[in-house]
Amino acid sequence: MRIVVLTGGIGGAKFLVGVRAYARRTGAEVTAVVNVGDDAVLHGLRVCPDLDSVMYTLGGGADAQRGWGRAGETWAVKEELTAYRAEPTWFGLGDRDIATHLVRTTMMNAGYPLSAVTDALCVRWNPGVRMIPATDDRLETHVVVSDPDPAPPAQRAIHFQEWWVRHRGALPTHRFVFVGAAQAEPAPGVLDALAAADVVLIAPSNPVVSVAPVLAVPGIREALVGGAAPVVGVSPIIGDAPVRGMADRCLAVLDVPCTAAAVAGLYGSRRSGGVLDGWLVDPVDAAAETDGVPVRAVPLWMTDETATAQMVAAAVELAGSVEPAGTRPRPDGVAR
Repeated sequence: MRIVVLTGGIGGAKFLVGVRAYARRTGAEVTAVVNVGDDAVLHGLRVCPDLDSVMYTLGGGADAQRGWGRAGETWAVKEELTAYRAEPTWFGLGDRDIATHLVRTTMMNAGYPLSAVTDALCVRWNPGVRMIPATDDRLETHVVVSDPDPAPPAQRAIHFQEWWVRHRGALPTHRFVFVGAAQAEPAPGVLDALAAADVVLIAPSNPVVSVAPVLAVPGIREALVGGAAPVVGVSPIIGDAPVRGMADRCLAVLDVPCTAAAVAGLYGSRRSGGVLDGWLVDPVDAAAETDGVPVRAVPLWMTDETATAQMVAAAVELAGSVEPAGTRPRPDGVAR
């Protein structure tokens, strides 16, 4: 069986730990298509937060307490940059983390695409799944906010990292813009992986700033809508709160309620032009109405690898029970 996971962020990284455990038990092959909308250039270094969160988490090097960055991190460079008042002072890079960004930036400056650099970095971390950035091209999530200082307030666009890390999402916010998405192309291997997939899973990542930038790359959404593999999403919402992170604040910008049903509606049914054939929710959301998308309720708290692997098994089982709405015949790789 070939499983493709659309993912991003810390929640997506934790979900992939369970996907990998399920794959080791069943012999499945896993490809993770990872969000790059959070990427930024800081102090001259190319920083890829979602790719690194996945790589460090699967490679055993993530800081479990903070939920991001490297375990055993030190901050000497950050302290020196602060002493120089080098901007941005609000975004800290750890010393171990900087080594990753130095290698990545050096390779990209030498002409290697991000996907090839990611392959090279994964040789060290051995994540156990194939990791592909959604695109090798520039794609950045920017946020249109109101600046409270001028009178009258003026709108301006800032990078997502500034919106979240510096301002904690507290500025009056109008919309998210995926800069460069319209001109981007899927990274090599993305469309091939989707075409060969037996199951596509959408991780319980932030639907607005982790999954939507992936779907904004021309060709990826179309590959899901017209593909043969069933697409099952895992809700990032339990009750009326995100499993982790700030999905509630992002959904509020879109005037979308913070509920499992509303997020399913945001993705949409594949039979009506959306991307979902099935939707996995927590038991507290078992009654969620999803516009005809089949729902299965199982515990969604990713408390450990075993619990997360059980979630993945339930998602694959749900995929095997639905009839995908794609245009091609259904492949044989999913148990019915």
